[in-house]
Amino acid sequence: MDIVKDLDAPELAALLHFYADAGVDWLVEDEPVDRFAQFAAQKATQAEARAPASARQQTANNEQAPAPRTAAPNRTATTARASAPPPASAPVSVPDEQAVASARFAAESARSLDELKTALEAFNGCNLKNGARNTVFASGSAASGIMVIGPMPNADDDRDGIPFSGRQGQLLDRMLGAIGLSRDGVLLTNVIPWRPPGNRMPSQAEMDICRPFLERQVALAEPKLLLLLGNFPARFFFGGNGTIHSMRGEWRDLSFGGIAVSAIATLHPQELLAAPANKALAWQDLLMFKMRFSGH
Repeated sequence: MDIVKDLDAPELAALLHFYADAGVDWLVEDEPVDRFAQFAAQKATQAEARAPASARQQTANNEQAPAPRTAAPNRTATTARASAPPPASAPVSVPDEQAVASARFAAESARSLDELKTALEAFNGCNLKNGARNTVFASGSAASGIMVIGPMPNADDDRDGIPFSGRQGQLLDRMLGAIGLSRDGVLLTNVIPWRPPGNRMPSQAEMDICRPFLERQVALAEPKLLLLLGNFPARFFFGGNGTIHSMRGEWRDLSFGGIAVSAIATLHPQELLAAPANKALAWQDLLMFKMRFSGH
């Protein structure tokens, strides 16, 4: 590991971030360990411990006598191991119903976006939080009455702690700039505040747990318009199992805590990076969005 000693602090931090993104969550020991020798020694110890019991068992069989009760200690040990509590470091899963109720209480108790952020960062009822680096809350400003909602944090968002980082964030900046908006002038957020492991889709239970926080966020921000980016946010708010191509480009009225909000869905920047030909469709949706917030 001489090469690590040659790295400065920023380079070492970047290397650690790379390992974390790749799924590495365990470091080797400081000194090498011969696992083969350990395994051989363990087998020899187990064989030695079993030998007397086996010999007594064989003698008992030959004499047709009841077998000695040598298995009882093993059963007791097995039962003790099975009933032992999990290690203190293991994450504890909260039952889904209890977690949803706790999320709803925490969200409804918040009276401002700052209080909601604090409540979300303190909430431990969603297992997604156990594998994420950061709780990715909203960024930008709610003063414009415009809220842009994506699906969930990716690796860049999770590393930086803000929504829409990296290449997809740069493309979103250009998309907003094309219709006279900026990142700082709108409120950016995601449906899910924690990055799922491997960027997998959240489960229904995870979505139910996160829903109260997002709905409370919309109610507190009081936007007039929502721009939903991608399949997941569109299905989350509109329902159904349609694709973004069947749900995009159509205004729909939603309600959050008695507040009426108009929402439209379009393609996510990541989808446009993967299929640039769809930029024409996204541009049509953005023009519709501009016409609504500009009043003409």
